[in-house]
Amino acid sequence: MIVGERKPLAEILKAIEPYKKVLILGCGECVTVCMAGGDKEARETALALSIARRKAGNPLEVKSHTVERQCEFEYLESARQMVEEADVVVSLACGVGVQTMNMHYEDKQTLPGLNTTFMGMPVESGVWMENCLGCGSCVLEETMGICPIARCSKSMLNGPCGGSQDGKCEVSKDIDCAWHLIVERMMKFNKLEQLQEVKPPKDWTPSHHGGPRKMIREDVKL
Repeated sequence: MIVGERKPLAEILKAIEPYKKVLILGCGECVTVCMAGGDKEARETALALSIARRKAGNPLEVKSHTVERQCEFEYLESARQMVEEADVVVSLACGVGVQTMNMHYEDKQTLPGLNTTFMGMPVESGVWMENCLGCGSCVLEETMGICPIARCSKSMLNGPCGGSQDGKCEVSKDIDCAWHLIVERMMKFNKLEQLQEVKPPKDWTPSHHGGPRKMIREDVKL
């Protein structure tokens, strides 16, 4: 899932300072799961902004609404009336949702209310770990399902580096050495000999290189 956290209230207040009518728009997907931008957070943010502005002597008319997904145009239509009535929209979706809103509602500005952080998995309640950088060239079949690009502090394709101790990265004792985990799984599946194969330098061209990426599936394209 895409993981993020809400921007500080002071930062949002500064961004909406010129406006009198604000819509806080939540998203029902990833940011709901990571408890950063769902319906509950949208309502809480709306209330907090209203109280803060009232105390500052600059009353604000603020409403909240949540759509199923902000990254697809079809789901944004349910919010059309509220968007058109507002002076500005504050999106609690990821950066993709903010950009989709600005494309769909070209005559209305949508501001980010969330800092998009990474793609990751929930480890425990309130804790998420980055698992994928979206590099465009997955090597998980070679590394036993553990990503060395996202989870190794050096993004090494040929590891381990020798700097780890007791299974922890030399960068921090709080970081598991990705290659230690990879080697353990290789041993479990009797594939340790794979370490003898030297991997060539990673091809980064499918990654964020030369502008925004686009994926086209001809089998589902209309």
